[in-house]
Amino acid sequence: MATGESSDAGPARFGPTEEELGRWMDSAFHVAGDALENGEVPVGCLLVYDDEVVGKGRNEVNESKNATRHAEMVALDQLLAWCRRSGLDVGRVSRRTALYVTVEPCIMCAAALRFLNIPVVVYGCRNERFGGCGSALDVSSADLPQTGTSFQCVSGHRAEEAVEMLKTFYKQENPNGDQKQLCLLLLFTHFCLFMLNVCNVCPSWSLSAPNPRTRKA
Repeated sequence: MATGESSDAGPARFGPTEEELGRWMDSAFHVAGDALENGEVPVGCLLVYDDEVVGKGRNEVNESKNATRHAEMVALDQLLAWCRRSGLDVGRVSRRTALYVTVEPCIMCAAALRFLNIPVVVYGCRNERFGGCGSALDVSSADLPQTGTSFQCVSGHRAEEAVEMLKTFYKQENPNGDQKQLCLLLLFTHFCLFMLNVCNVCPSWSLSAPNPRTRKA
């Protein structure tokens, strides 16, 4: 993972090399393919720390009947479990961890990434309806006090392929009812927006969660 010079503004930013980007995104697309084969929205992701996968996830919304079980949330749960098993501090690990995901994280997932201070997110196609990295709302770089730190986005890697996978899924019939899951996701997204707004307007408020940047590929 390439690193930059430190500055008074905070720790040095870092980002993937071209080799890392291609390798890890290839793996993320394999995970997305598994999601598609299992009747889930084809999104796959990896969390990589020190050249090791510490979290891997695909959408599990239909399987779990839980509209919040997005690939990123599944992978973040694995990251937390990995830190517990390894006896490592979550904050120190997450600040040196990159996320590779086939589709732009939604507002909910982008907020979770901020709270854990994940510094770099590499994604394929844009999420025009729910994207939290600038498509629907810019959670990734907005000035939001007490909501973690902003993160760098590297976008557009194999975007057309990611879009085609999504089109393939939505041509199919979803046996678990897209509308119900969509309503639940909309409600949770509005809740995330409300909490981000509360933290921005009322900086004295704090959340119980521990306080654990965009270029084209």
